[in-house]
Amino acid sequence: MAEINGRRIGVAVDFSECSKKALNWAIDNVVRDGDYLILITVAHDMHYEEGEMQLWETVGSPLIPLSEFSEAAVMKKYGVKPDAETLDIANTASRQKSITVVMKIYWGDPREKICEAVEHIPLSSLVIGNRGLGGLKRMIMGSVSNHVVNNVACPVTVVKAHH
Repeated sequence: MAEINGRRIGVAVDFSECSKKALNWAIDNVVRDGDYLILITVAHDMHYEEGEMQLWETVGSPLIPLSEFSEAAVMKKYGVKPDAETLDIANTASRQKSITVVMKIYWGDPREKICEAVEHIPLSSLVIGNRGLGGLKRMIMGSVSNHVVNNVACPVTVVKAHH
């Protein structure tokens, strides 16, 4: 993928209602023409069907263009299933604004991987929902959004699930 010029706005997505709310909020309030909107998703398990996947386990997937991550067949390779509503939000934003929408997939602990994404992409800012990153697991691990807010250098907006 070509060098990214322009702001890089990351949104943590896990395809929950809360992450869709965060995505909509980012599009309505943060993203402007010329920006890159980067959907960051963290998958739990890694399938070793292909050699390149082992490399990606550490660094995350390449940046996947919207046209590709909208195709179920492509996403199956990554073991990720974006829901129709998230894809619709992304496709609509891409049509209505002069922005580039891409997705990057990581594997592992969302708290660590979202922090890595911020640093490595690197992101200009991050929008994250405060709920939905793994239900019961979240109570055990502590909140993903709290961890991210306390550990990354870029501005983070936490979008609340319920007002």
